[in-house]
Amino acid sequence: MKKLNPMAAGLAFGILWAAGVLIVGLIATYNGYGSEMINTLGTVYLGLKTTLAGVLIGTVWGFIDAFIGGYLFAWLYNKFA
Repeated sequence: MKKLNPMAAGLAFGILWAAGVLIVGLIATYNGYGSEMINTLGTVYLGLKTTLAGVLIGTVWGFIDAFIGGYLFAWLYNKFA
C-alpha cells in the first residue's frame, strides 16, 4: 500500500484553503458577499477582517491551519495504513 507524503498533503490542504479564504475575503471586501463567513472565520483567525490587510493576514492563518491539518491527516492515515 502506498503511503501519503505528509508534507505534500499539508501543502495541498494549506494552499487550497488559503486560496479559498483569499477569494472569499476579497469578494467580501469589495462586494460584501460572504462577509458573514469572514466575520465568523475572524473569530478563529486573529486579524481576519474585510479589509485588504485583514484578508492577507487571514490567508496566512488559513494556510498555517490547513497545513497542520493536512500534515496530521496524512501522518495519521499512514499510521492506520
